[in-house]
Amino acid sequence: MTQVPAALPTEIDVIILSYANTEALQKVTLDSVESLVASEDPARIKFNIVVLESNKTLRPFQYPNTKTVYPWQRFGYHRYMNIGIKMTKSPFICISNNDLIYYPGWASEILAAFKQDPELYSVSPACNVHHPEQGIALNSGNHYGYEVRKELVGWCILFKREMLKITGKLDPAFKFWYADNDYSNTLQKHKLKHALVTSSIVEHLESRTLNTKNVKERLELTSRERFYYEYKWEGRSYFSYLNRLRKFYKELKKIR
Repeated sequence: MTQVPAALPTEIDVIILSYANTEALQKVTLDSVESLVASEDPARIKFNIVVLESNKTLRPFQYPNTKTVYPWQRFGYHRYMNIGIKMTKSPFICISNNDLIYYPGWASEILAAFKQDPELYSVSPACNVHHPEQGIALNSGNHYGYEVRKELVGWCILFKREMLKITGKLDPAFKFWYADNDYSNTLQKHKLKHALVTSSIVEHLESRTLNTKNVKERLELTSRERFYYEYKWEGRSYFSYLNRLRKFYKELKKIR
């Protein structure tokens, strides 16, 4: 009797950004990776995990079950995600923060949503803390839309690699803030469907890394991105963008 070969697992490339400049933050990344590896049966879903670690002093440390790299380029959320994406080749890509806990079956639920709707290109999982607070119940179906922090949560997005042939790579000008807003607008511009899959649970621990930065660093991450976002998507002139940026950095120098 001819044996039917076992089906190969579906591969998902997971790109995780980490800035483990303390032992506590390193543990955040370690716990996240551990929960990811344990979340699915490897015979059905294989995770190819790439961690881009910004703390270069950890080199050559490798997070277990990952390929850990230490980019020489200056940090930028989209820039680093693009580096990870370029290193991988699976049909599905997940871009993730390091402050996440992946619950069992989260990826299976997303793959089922893609199968149910072939026109769906991009998905976010639900957070069991955040989304109920927003009035979105867990296991309430797939919620289509693009609203940031509702249907679209920037801390975890899983999309089809083929989408990048339409949208191009992530805009590296967004170094941190407004990256998810830019992603949302890009999907809408190209009329690509996105959904929140509420049966897929990934808990977000809410900006553990950002909370370690001082006021000056936070302002630089947030204000600069807002100016660029308004230039790109809200019709402000390039001259206006440069002028606001110049004034911003002048004021930033006054902050100790």
